[in-house]
Amino acid sequence: MADVARVAGVSITTVSHVVNASRYVAPETREKVRSALETLSYTAPPPVVAAPTGRVIGLAVTGISNAYFAELIQGVESEARRQGFALLLCDSHDDPAIEASAVATLLAHNVEAVILAPTVGWEETTLPVLRHRATPFVLVDRMSTVRCDQVGAENQAVSAALVDHLIERGHRRIGLLAGLDGLSTSTERSSGYRHAHDVAGLAVDESLVAAGHSTVSGGRAATTALLRGEDPPTAIFSTNNAMSVGALLAVKELGLRIPDDVALVAFDDFEWAGAMSPALTAAAQPFHAMGARAVQLLVHRLADPAAPQRIVRLPVEIEHRESCGCVRP
Repeated sequence: MADVARVAGVSITTVSHVVNASRYVAPETREKVRSALETLSYTAPPPVVAAPTGRVIGLAVTGISNAYFAELIQGVESEARRQGFALLLCDSHDDPAIEASAVATLLAHNVEAVILAPTVGWEETTLPVLRHRATPFVLVDRMSTVRCDQVGAENQAVSAALVDHLIERGHRRIGLLAGLDGLSTSTERSSGYRHAHDVAGLAVDESLVAAGHSTVSGGRAATTALLRGEDPPTAIFSTNNAMSVGALLAVKELGLRIPDDVALVAFDDFEWAGAMSPALTAAAQPFHAMGARAVQLLVHRLADPAAPQRIVRLPVEIEHRESCGCVRP
């Protein structure tokens, strides 16, 4: 897919959307991708015949209705089916106790292995459940210091690039909508925000760092507080899609305009991000590929339980649009 993206002049995420029909892609762009697929003789991996007895893996994630996790789930399901596995799915509701119960339920239904987008505190609640049954597992999206197979996105470098772009646009007071404490995604994206400031020789004004708790309501409240402050930011970096929705709501309620009154960039792209006005500049994660890669790591682990642990980071593309103050071609 990376080769196809280079030939077509698009992002890997766009190629994934065309190949998997997971989102709408403009006809002209879709034709470029299809032409590149033909030029490179790309073929989808052949299906694997399921075992006669049937095999099952489990997936525990939070917020199944979240558009991001919906696409990740699609990637897990399609690759699991290709590999000959059925999929059982549970919602952890970002609660470690519920997550532990969900994983126990999956194990009670005789899943061979588990893919987990871990909650804060999973090491004390869910990990013992998995280890008690010696169940193979892979972490997806949210990384951990626990020695195990993991697949996630390049969070810190891409976050730094987004903030650096705002700095290049002349912004010196950049607000941060920080995600839920304790999640690796929150930590890494906040670190990217600080790193961009360090490289530019700018001090971080801690009054511009607001906790958005990775929710719509949290992002809304944090953005309102930032923009009503005595010296409000001229730009905001939102570190997840839910908080970005909250930020957009807050800006509208305050009667402000993006990017005239405040610029906005975000981590996590939306299907409709390019349709809004102004279109949202955002980091587009390869959701589908991340889910598929998690299944591949799990299948490898089942085939070779003694293999070294593998940590995979997938590249993230920045979709430059208009909310940062740039004029789209």
